[in-house]
Amino acid sequence: MRAGIAVFTKAPVPGQAKTRLMPLLGAEGAAEAQRAMTWKTLETACSVAHAQVSLWCAGDIDHPFLLECGAHFGVPLLPQCEGDLGARMAHCLSHLLREHERALLIGSDCPAFTADHLMRAIAALDDAHMVFTPAEDGGYVLVGARRGGLATACFENMMWSVPEVMNVTRKCLLALEWRRDKDWRELEALWDVDTPEDYSRAETLIRS
Repeated sequence: MRAGIAVFTKAPVPGQAKTRLMPLLGAEGAAEAQRAMTWKTLETACSVAHAQVSLWCAGDIDHPFLLECGAHFGVPLLPQCEGDLGARMAHCLSHLLREHERALLIGSDCPAFTADHLMRAIAALDDAHMVFTPAEDGGYVLVGARRGGLATACFENMMWSVPEVMNVTRKCLLALEWRRDKDWRELEALWDVDTPEDYSRAETLIRS
């Protein structure tokens, strides 16, 4: 059975998308960065063999850019549910695992993703319940689970967008008596785009 890969994104509305990039790019430029990163992420995800990709949207799911993505890549558009990021992630993965034995969830702000990285994350779920790709800033840019292995507790009561997210997640999994490299796996850390400095680092990858 094919793996499911969900891409989280946001409608690229100026003034609402990638607001932390606005000091460098302005509102229109930050929205354009959101578009470019979403497109790049979909290109990468859709190049993974035997995977079914879906685009999960916050904001206006009927935004012309999102509709263009759906048509160009042949991926379904689904709305993110209400709630904080943890609730939305848990809902998305639970949905995918009803249809797939293995599921990954990635954001649209990590242009360092490659098809090989995603395939290794899927392969890690042959043995582990969950898989993570830590972010260099202390969060994580990928989370995956196999059917029957999703620990939704690690999404609950979490302060997101702080440097401790991955460490707090590890503590949560250890409290469940999970063992690192056995019950959950971590791939090498990647970086994502949150700040103007990150964008300068990413621009060549985004445009490639």
